[in-house]
Amino acid sequence: MKEKSAAIIPGFSLSLGYTLLYVSILVLLPIAMIFFNTLSMSWGDFWKTITHPRVMASYKLSFGAALAAGLVNVVFGTVIAWVLTRYRFPFKRIVDGLVDLPFALPTAVAGIALTTLYSPNGWLGQFFSFKIAFTPIGIIIALTFIGLPFVVRTVQPVLQSFSQEAEETSASLGANRFQTFTKVIFPELFPAILTGFSLAFARALGEYGSVVFIAGNMPMKTEITPLIIMTKLEQYDYVGATAVATVMLVLSFVLLLLINLIQWYTNRKFLPS
Repeated sequence: MKEKSAAIIPGFSLSLGYTLLYVSILVLLPIAMIFFNTLSMSWGDFWKTITHPRVMASYKLSFGAALAAGLVNVVFGTVIAWVLTRYRFPFKRIVDGLVDLPFALPTAVAGIALTTLYSPNGWLGQFFSFKIAFTPIGIIIALTFIGLPFVVRTVQPVLQSFSQEAEETSASLGANRFQTFTKVIFPELFPAILTGFSLAFARALGEYGSVVFIAGNMPMKTEITPLIIMTKLEQYDYVGATAVATVMLVLSFVLLLLINLIQWYTNRKFLPS
């Protein structure tokens, strides 16, 4: 009879207790306070605050730009992960390290750098016949910049662990490269791509520092919802700020729940049990 190995970490009850305490203090309690502060408003005031035309325009811009940036990152992030995994080229390690730069770079620095590049008189902006900075296009670029590592670092490990034998078997059965990718490789990548998209999307929704400089912050045009919340806080309208934050929280939760349901369905359909 084999002896039961000693647990490396504390037992289940103690570990679960630490987990619940940690999550409650850092996640559940702050979220609960948002809802509690919002409950101090009447329904009429709450509805008036969250449906103000300026706030509604910020919802549309924030969610639209985050969605657009997430989709761009899905395409180019997957391509970058593929190149870094499948090919050898000079300075590959440097390029691989540059992918993580948005993680380490302060968001305000990123915003200033992007504004300098894409402003009408900037290094790149001067060559375009249309404005990039101080428009929704500039916001999408900033959100794409900060969200790229999430897709690359989520897809890259899946590609690294993918067996070359499956591709060789597919080719030996007469499949061309496109069929091999769509029928063999993509089903394995799709759950990871969805995860990367959801992380990049969630990160973009709450982004403030890198966007506030390049957006121009023009009401009804380039004003994002996090800026609306910050403006209300600066005006000591804490209840109004939490009301807008509540809407963002609920909508974000619903969208992420839908993405997780799609991911669960694809895992069940494509991946072996």
